[in-house]
Amino acid sequence: MTTASGLPAIRESVQLAVQEAPGGSPALVALAEAAVEHYALNYSKHPPAVLLTEVRETRILLSTATAAANPEIAQGLRRQVGWLSALLGNLAYHLDDRAGARTHLTLAGALGESTQEGALTAWASGALAMVATARHDWEHARRHAEYGLQHAPEGLRRAQLLGWALLPTLAATQRGPEADDVISESDEIMCSAVELPGRFGYDRAEHRLHVAEAHLALERYDRAGDVARASVDAAPPDTPAWAAATLVLALAEAHDAPDQAATRALDVLDRIPPSRLRATARSRLTRLGHLLGTSTVNSATELAERLRTLPAPIRADGTAA
Repeated sequence: MTTASGLPAIRESVQLAVQEAPGGSPALVALAEAAVEHYALNYSKHPPAVLLTEVRETRILLSTATAAANPEIAQGLRRQVGWLSALLGNLAYHLDDRAGARTHLTLAGALGESTQEGALTAWASGALAMVATARHDWEHARRHAEYGLQHAPEGLRRAQLLGWALLPTLAATQRGPEADDVISESDEIMCSAVELPGRFGYDRAEHRLHVAEAHLALERYDRAGDVARASVDAAPPDTPAWAAATLVLALAEAHDAPDQAATRALDVLDRIPPSRLRATARSRLTRLGHLLGTSTVNSATELAERLRTLPAPIRADGTAA
């Protein structure tokens, strides 16, 4: 668990350690690893804009120490700078800054390769595929996913790259048989894999979310709904994972049960503050609003009004709302 005051305390500890050993030390490398773990495990507990500030400041501190460290210590610090860059890329994406996301994730991937951290290279490639998919750049999305798969360790990491990175682009381009093959392989891995928590981890709730979205893209609404319900059931209530699965379920229901779909979306808006609504959730809400645009049920009308007045997470001057 963490608290709002506990979050900056991590950065302050890194700052004190850098002051203690400006040229780096094994203890600073260990502390950097612990800081990355803390940010990754508590990623969903803080508004993205708040966490981005803390991760950025910590990366600056470690980068300063890296420049003065001996080669062995510098290698360890650069590896953690790479993981922090990966976090910054994901945070930028969740704040709807896709260009910023690409910048940070490209750096993360490069540092993963130069420090021979295969898991980082694979994860950054998967995240780059996610960003490319969001802008409908299917060719680059598939390239990033396949590159990530070349570096991903077997087991859970492979299932993650299959479900999170490769499957969305196959489904979006209507390659149903290939998508089904990916679903089968990744499902088989997930049956025996040990789940990993945190932003860099992967679990059954997230996997089912990606499978449900693939079925949705392939217009298999009943199957999408069934898998999305399983994702909702597996996700902790009132978390970003729960919100994502609930909205995918609503999208699957929109065609045949518009009132139920709109009610689910309203429940998400009631339970998740605007500052904690990720860009991915906002995108799903927008898609749902368009699908229900001609519906006359009261819940759909209310949803349209709530979406119209939903404040942005970042103001026009760049400050967090």
